[in-house]
Amino acid sequence: MERSRPQRQREQETEQTDEEVVVCPECDSEEIVTDADQGELVCDDCGLVLDERQIDRGPEWRAFNHSERQSKSRVGAPITETMHDRGLTTTIDWKDKDAYGRSLSSEKRSQMHRLRKWQERIRTKDAGERNLQFALSEIDRMASALGVPRSVREVASVIYRRALNEDLIRGRSIEGVATSALYAACRQEGIPRSLDEVAEVSRVPQKEIGRTYRYISQELGLELKPVDPKQFVPRFASALELSEEVQSKATEIIDVSAEQGLLSGKSPTGFAAAAIYAASLLCNEKKTQREVADVAQVTEVTIRNRYQEQIEAMGFR
Repeated sequence: MERSRPQRQREQETEQTDEEVVVCPECDSEEIVTDADQGELVCDDCGLVLDERQIDRGPEWRAFNHSERQSKSRVGAPITETMHDRGLTTTIDWKDKDAYGRSLSSEKRSQMHRLRKWQERIRTKDAGERNLQFALSEIDRMASALGVPRSVREVASVIYRRALNEDLIRGRSIEGVATSALYAACRQEGIPRSLDEVAEVSRVPQKEIGRTYRYISQELGLELKPVDPKQFVPRFASALELSEEVQSKATEIIDVSAEQGLLSGKSPTGFAAAAIYAASLLCNEKKTQREVADVAQVTEVTIRNRYQEQIEAMGFR
Protein backbone atom coordinates (compact mmCIF):
# COMPACT_ATOMS: atom_id res chain seq x y z
CA MET A 1 0.00 0.00 0.00
CA GLU A 2 1.50 3.37 -1.02
CA ARG A 3 1.94 5.90 1.76
CA SER A 4 0.53 9.39 1.43
CA ARG A 5 2.79 12.45 1.34
CA PRO A 6 1.82 13.75 4.84
CA GLN A 7 2.47 10.30 6.31
CA ARG A 8 5.85 10.08 4.58
CA GLN A 9 6.72 13.58 5.82
CA ARG A 10 5.89 12.66 9.44
CA GLU A 11 8.06 9.54 9.21
CA GLN A 12 10.94 11.57 7.82
CA GLU A 13 10.61 14.12 10.63
CA THR A 14 10.69 11.28 13.18
CA GLU A 15 13.77 9.85 11.49
CA GLN A 16 15.41 13.27 11.59
CA THR A 17 14.76 13.57 15.32
CA ASP A 18 16.08 10.09 16.14
CA GLU A 19 19.21 10.07 13.98
CA GLU A 20 20.01 13.81 13.99
CA VAL A 21 20.13 13.72 10.16
CA VAL A 22 18.37 16.55 8.30
CA VAL A 23 16.45 15.22 5.29
CA CYS A 24 14.38 17.29 2.87
CA PRO A 25 10.70 16.22 3.19
CA GLU A 26 10.06 17.18 -0.44
CA CYS A 27 12.79 15.33 -2.37
CA ASP A 28 14.39 13.15 0.36
CA SER A 29 17.72 14.87 -0.21
CA GLU A 30 20.34 15.24 2.49
CA GLU A 31 22.03 18.20 0.78
CA ILE A 32 20.85 20.78 3.31
CA VAL A 33 22.67 24.12 3.46
CA THR A 34 22.44 27.05 5.86
CA ASP A 35 21.91 30.54 4.50
CA ALA A 36 23.48 32.67 7.20
CA ASP A 37 22.43 35.97 5.60
CA GLN A 38 18.73 35.08 5.52
CA GLY A 39 18.77 32.83 8.61
CA GLU A 40 17.25 29.92 6.68
CA LEU A 41 17.83 26.19 6.28
CA VAL A 42 17.41 25.35 2.58
CA CYS A 43 17.48 22.16 0.51
CA ASP A 44 20.24 22.52 -2.07
CA ASP A 45 18.47 20.25 -4.58
CA CYS A 46 14.85 21.48 -4.71
CA GLY A 47 15.16 24.84 -2.91
CA LEU A 48 12.61 24.06 -0.17
CA VAL A 49 13.03 26.22 2.95
CA LEU A 50 13.05 23.82 5.91
CA ASP A 51 13.56 26.39 8.63
CA GLU A 52 13.58 30.17 8.80
CA ARG A 53 14.37 32.92 11.29
CA GLN A 54 17.19 30.91 12.80
CA ILE A 55 19.10 32.50 15.67
CA ASP A 56 22.60 33.56 14.71
CA ARG A 57 24.68 33.03 17.83
CA GLY A 58 27.82 34.53 16.34
CA PRO A 59 28.98 38.15 16.44
CA GLU A 60 27.18 40.83 14.46
CA TRP A 61 30.44 41.88 12.76
CA ARG A 62 32.50 40.11 10.13
CA ALA A 63 36.27 39.63 10.04
CA PHE A 64 38.46 38.11 7.35
CA ASN A 65 41.78 37.72 9.14
CA HIS A 66 43.18 37.37 12.65
CA SER A 67 44.04 41.05 13.13
CA GLU A 68 40.52 42.17 12.19
CA ARG A 69 39.04 39.55 14.49
CA GLN A 70 41.20 40.74 17.39
CA SER A 71 40.42 44.42 16.82
CA LYS A 72 36.65 43.90 16.58
CA SER A 73 36.30 41.44 19.43
CA ARG A 74 34.85 42.97 22.58
CA VAL A 75 35.40 40.11 25.00
CA GLY A 76 37.93 40.28 27.81
CA ALA A 77 40.64 37.92 28.91
CA PRO A 78 39.67 34.32 29.78
CA ILE A 79 38.89 33.36 33.36
CA THR A 80 42.03 32.44 35.26
CA GLU A 81 42.58 30.82 38.65
CA THR A 82 45.77 32.81 39.21
CA MET A 83 43.78 35.89 40.32
CA HIS A 84 41.68 35.95 43.46
CA ASP A 85 38.63 37.25 41.55
CA ARG A 86 39.38 35.01 38.52
CA GLY A 87 39.97 38.13 36.44
CA LEU A 88 36.33 39.20 36.40
CA THR A 89 36.79 42.66 37.93
CA THR A 90 38.05 45.76 36.18
CA THR A 91 41.19 47.78 36.77
CA ILE A 92 41.85 51.48 36.27
CA ASP A 93 44.93 52.13 34.18
CA TRP A 94 47.85 53.88 35.84
CA LYS A 95 48.37 56.22 32.87
CA ASP A 96 46.89 59.67 33.46
CA LYS A 97 45.67 60.08 29.88
CA ASP A 98 42.27 60.20 28.24
CA ALA A 99 40.99 58.10 25.33
CA TYR A 100 42.78 60.36 22.83
CA GLY A 101 46.13 60.10 24.61
CA ARG A 102 46.00 63.62 26.04
CA SER A 103 47.25 64.29 29.57
CA LEU A 104 44.65 64.87 32.24
CA SER A 105 44.40 68.06 34.25
CA SER A 106 45.63 68.16 37.83
CA GLU A 107 42.06 67.98 39.14
CA LYS A 108 41.27 64.93 37.02
CA ARG A 109 44.54 63.25 37.99
CA SER A 110 43.68 63.66 41.65
CA GLN A 111 40.23 62.23 41.01
CA MET A 112 41.64 59.22 39.11
CA HIS A 113 44.11 58.62 41.93
CA ARG A 114 41.26 58.41 44.45
CA LEU A 115 39.24 56.15 42.14
CA ARG A 116 42.24 53.88 41.62
CA LYS A 117 42.78 53.64 45.37
CA TRP A 118 39.14 52.73 46.06
CA GLN A 119 39.14 50.28 43.17
CA GLU A 120 42.01 48.38 44.78
CA ARG A 121 40.23 48.41 48.13
CA ILE A 122 36.88 47.09 46.96
CA ARG A 123 38.45 44.25 44.93
CA THR A 124 38.94 42.37 48.21
CA LYS A 125 35.90 42.41 50.45
CA ASP A 126 37.42 40.70 53.51
CA ALA A 127 40.64 39.39 55.03
CA GLY A 128 40.18 35.99 53.40
CA GLU A 129 40.23 37.46 49.92
CA ARG A 130 43.22 39.63 50.81
CA ASN A 131 45.14 36.56 51.98
CA LEU A 132 44.15 34.69 48.82
CA GLN A 133 45.32 37.62 46.70
CA PHE A 134 48.66 37.65 48.52
CA ALA A 135 49.11 33.86 48.16
CA LEU A 136 48.35 33.87 44.43
CA SER A 137 50.72 36.78 43.87
CA GLU A 138 53.43 34.80 45.70
CA ILE A 139 52.78 31.79 43.46
CA ASP A 140 53.06 34.00 40.40
CA ARG A 141 56.31 35.57 41.66
CA MET A 142 57.96 32.23 42.42
CA ALA A 143 56.74 30.67 39.16
CA SER A 144 58.29 33.56 37.23
CA ALA A 145 61.58 33.11 39.07
CA LEU A 146 61.55 29.37 38.33
CA GLY A 147 60.60 29.90 34.69
CA VAL A 148 57.69 27.45 34.69
CA PRO A 149 54.86 27.69 32.11
CA ARG A 150 51.45 29.23 32.64
CA SER A 151 49.74 25.85 33.08
CA VAL A 152 51.78 25.16 36.23
CA ARG A 153 50.65 28.46 37.75
CA GLU A 154 47.02 27.58 37.07
CA VAL A 155 47.41 24.14 38.67
CA ALA A 156 49.21 25.61 41.68
CA SER A 157 46.42 28.16 42.15
CA VAL A 158 43.79 25.41 42.00
CA ILE A 159 45.69 23.33 44.59
CA TYR A 160 45.95 26.34 46.91
CA ARG A 161 42.23 27.07 46.54
CA ARG A 162 41.43 23.45 47.39
CA ALA A 163 43.63 23.65 50.48
CA LEU A 164 41.87 26.88 51.47
CA ASN A 165 38.42 25.32 51.05
CA GLU A 166 39.47 22.26 53.10
CA ASP A 167 40.75 24.59 55.86
CA LEU A 168 44.27 23.15 55.60
CA ILE A 169 45.96 26.55 55.96
CA ARG A 170 44.94 27.08 59.57
CA GLY A 171 48.07 27.09 61.73
CA ARG A 172 50.42 27.33 58.73
CA SER A 173 51.99 30.24 56.96
CA ILE A 174 50.46 31.45 53.70
CA GLU A 175 53.88 31.50 52.02
CA GLY A 176 54.56 27.90 53.06
CA VAL A 177 51.28 26.58 51.67
CA ALA A 178 51.67 28.63 48.46
CA THR A 179 55.20 27.30 47.92
CA SER A 180 54.08 23.73 48.59
CA ALA A 181 51.22 24.12 46.09
CA LEU A 182 53.67 25.35 43.46
CA TYR A 183 56.03 22.43 44.09
CA ALA A 184 53.11 19.98 43.90
CA ALA A 185 52.00 21.58 40.61
CA CYS A 186 55.50 21.15 39.16
CA ARG A 187 55.44 17.48 40.16
CA GLN A 188 51.96 17.00 38.76
CA GLU A 189 52.73 18.67 35.42
CA GLY A 190 56.06 16.88 34.98
CA ILE A 191 58.18 20.06 35.20
CA PRO A 192 61.60 19.17 36.69
CA ARG A 193 62.10 21.52 39.62
CA SER A 194 63.75 20.21 42.76
CA LEU A 195 62.76 21.15 46.29
CA ASP A 196 66.05 23.04 46.67
CA GLU A 197 65.27 25.19 43.62
CA VAL A 198 61.78 25.97 44.88
CA ALA A 199 63.14 26.80 48.35
CA GLU A 200 65.65 29.25 46.83
CA VAL A 201 62.91 31.49 45.43
CA SER A 202 60.67 31.09 48.48
CA ARG A 203 60.69 33.01 51.74
CA VAL A 204 60.24 29.98 53.99
CA PRO A 205 62.75 27.27 55.01
CA GLN A 206 63.04 24.10 52.94
CA LYS A 207 62.09 21.90 55.92
CA GLU A 208 58.76 23.73 56.30
CA ILE A 209 58.06 23.45 52.56
CA GLY A 210 58.64 19.69 52.59
CA ARG A 211 56.52 19.18 55.70
CA THR A 212 53.65 21.28 54.34
CA TYR A 213 53.87 19.61 50.93
CA ARG A 214 53.54 16.12 52.42
CA TYR A 215 50.59 17.22 54.54
CA ILE A 216 48.72 18.88 51.65
CA SER A 217 49.33 16.06 49.19
CA GLN A 218 48.05 13.53 51.74
CA GLU A 219 44.97 15.52 52.74
CA LEU A 220 43.98 16.44 49.17
CA GLY A 221 44.76 12.97 47.78
CA LEU A 222 47.20 14.23 45.15
CA GLU A 223 48.44 11.25 43.16
CA LEU A 224 52.01 12.32 42.45
CA LYS A 225 54.47 9.92 40.87
CA PRO A 226 58.13 9.82 41.98
CA VAL A 227 60.33 12.29 40.14
CA ASP A 228 62.10 10.74 37.15
CA PRO A 229 65.82 11.71 37.07
CA LYS A 230 65.69 11.73 33.26
CA GLN A 231 63.57 14.90 33.41
CA PHE A 232 66.59 16.81 34.75
CA VAL A 233 69.04 15.57 32.13
CA PRO A 234 68.20 18.02 29.27
CA ARG A 235 68.28 21.09 31.55
CA PHE A 236 71.53 20.13 33.28
CA ALA A 237 73.20 19.15 30.00
CA SER A 238 72.12 22.39 28.36
CA ALA A 239 73.56 24.44 31.24
CA LEU A 240 76.84 22.51 30.93
CA GLU A 241 76.82 22.91 27.10
CA LEU A 242 77.00 19.17 26.50
CA SER A 243 76.04 17.43 23.26
CA GLU A 244 73.05 15.25 22.47
CA GLU A 245 75.32 12.21 22.62
CA VAL A 246 76.04 12.89 26.29
CA GLN A 247 72.33 13.32 27.03
CA SER A 248 71.51 10.00 25.35
CA LYS A 249 74.29 8.24 27.24
CA ALA A 250 73.16 9.75 30.55
CA THR A 251 69.61 8.58 29.90
CA GLU A 252 70.91 5.08 29.15
CA ILE A 253 72.93 5.05 32.39
CA ILE A 254 69.85 6.07 34.39
CA ASP A 255 67.71 3.37 32.76
CA VAL A 256 70.24 0.60 33.37
CA SER A 257 70.97 1.58 36.96
CA ALA A 258 67.29 2.09 37.77
CA GLU A 259 66.50 -1.43 36.50
CA GLN A 260 68.93 -2.77 39.09
CA GLY A 261 67.16 -0.90 41.89
CA LEU A 262 69.83 1.70 42.53
CA LEU A 263 67.37 4.60 42.25
CA SER A 264 65.34 3.61 45.30
CA GLY A 265 65.75 6.16 48.10
CA LYS A 266 68.15 8.35 46.10
CA SER A 267 67.78 12.02 45.23
CA PRO A 268 66.70 12.33 41.57
CA THR A 269 68.81 15.46 41.02
CA GLY A 270 71.93 13.80 42.41
CA PHE A 271 71.24 10.67 40.38
CA ALA A 272 70.86 12.69 37.17
CA ALA A 273 73.99 14.75 37.93
CA ALA A 274 76.09 11.61 38.45
CA ALA A 275 74.77 10.11 35.20
CA ILE A 276 75.68 13.28 33.29
CA TYR A 277 79.16 13.26 34.84
CA ALA A 278 79.69 9.62 33.89
CA ALA A 279 78.35 10.19 30.39
CA SER A 280 80.64 13.19 29.86
CA LEU A 281 83.66 11.02 30.70
CA LEU A 282 82.52 8.21 28.40
CA CYS A 283 81.88 10.62 25.50
CA ASN A 284 85.18 12.51 25.93
CA GLU A 285 83.42 15.76 26.90
CA LYS A 286 84.78 15.82 30.42
CA LYS A 287 83.26 18.11 33.02
CA THR A 288 84.55 18.36 36.56
CA GLN A 289 82.48 17.20 39.49
CA ARG A 290 82.41 20.77 40.78
CA GLU A 291 80.89 22.08 37.51
CA VAL A 292 78.19 19.41 37.50
CA ALA A 293 77.50 19.88 41.22
CA ASP A 294 77.05 23.64 40.82
CA VAL A 295 74.50 23.20 38.01
CA ALA A 296 72.56 20.42 39.78
CA GLN A 297 72.83 22.10 43.21
CA VAL A 298 74.14 18.95 44.88
CA THR A 299 77.42 18.17 46.64
CA GLU A 300 80.46 16.59 45.01
CA VAL A 301 80.24 13.74 47.52
CA THR A 302 76.76 12.86 46.22
CA ILE A 303 78.02 12.77 42.65
CA ARG A 304 81.00 10.57 43.57
CA ASN A 305 78.83 8.07 45.46
CA ARG A 306 76.18 7.82 42.72
CA TYR A 307 78.87 7.75 40.03
CA GLN A 308 80.56 4.69 41.55
CA GLU A 309 77.25 2.83 41.76
CA GLN A 310 76.27 3.67 38.18
CA ILE A 311 79.64 2.71 36.72
CA GLU A 312 79.45 -0.67 38.44
CA ALA A 313 75.88 -1.13 37.16
CA MET A 314 77.05 -0.42 33.61
CA GLY A 315 79.72 -3.14 33.97
CA PHE A 316 82.77 -0.93 33.52
CA ARG A 317 84.40 -2.31 36.65
